[in-house]
Amino acid sequence: MTFGEQPAYLRVAGDLRKKIVDGQLPPHTRLPSQARIREEYGVSDTVALEARKVLMAEGLVEGRSGSGTYVRERPVPRRVSRSGFRPPAGATPFRQEQADPGEARGTWESSSEQAEACGAIAERLALQPGERVMCTKYVFRDAGETMMLSTSWEPLAVTGRTPVMLPEEGPLGGMGVVERMRAIDVVVDNVTEEVGARPGLAEELLALGGVPGHVVLVIQRTYYASGRPVETADVVVPADRYRIAYHLPVK
Repeated sequence: MTFGEQPAYLRVAGDLRKKIVDGQLPPHTRLPSQARIREEYGVSDTVALEARKVLMAEGLVEGRSGSGTYVRERPVPRRVSRSGFRPPAGATPFRQEQADPGEARGTWESSSEQAEACGAIAERLALQPGERVMCTKYVFRDAGETMMLSTSWEPLAVTGRTPVMLPEEGPLGGMGVVERMRAIDVVVDNVTEEVGARPGLAEELLALGGVPGHVVLVIQRTYYASGRPVETADVVVPADRYRIAYHLPVK
């Protein structure tokens, strides 16, 4: 193979991908069989199989048990907004993260329980492994569709035995980290977010309606008060359906 020449399976996958994107193979259309690909492109069974695997890994096609491989319907990506501007008083974290907060279609479920900080979470919160934290898990829905998962951890050394120990209960339940921490005289003055991508875990994809191998975006967020981490969270969204949009103030 000369420099720059594509392997045969990538060439075949690229042509089929173009047909899918251009609409020649519309959603729900059956992908040409392995034998048809072999004959049409003059390649071996192995090459035809590898080309189909590429399209499946890219999420362009899906296998249906006992029926074959079909072109997937590609959703139009929607935004999950992340804003550096201060939200209105009383805004919930979910409403802050919606692309259009005026629609008021968002609902969520949450559950909290005390846990021991594992090594990675302890490092993010500047704790010793095993120190107690409040772990809260969220499932966010938009118009009935699960669109985002989140797990947050707060040091009980900060919030324990206070009215804000449970993020979604009490007088400030659902008010967000900044307002809740202010109520116990902890002034949040900084937040960091790191965005990455990885294959979704089986339980994440089950909740989000994805299939094995689908990629998720993970926002790793940490709030600080005078340099001390007071909350850290992982926000998980399906990469094929949502984009992360940042709106930041210029000072």
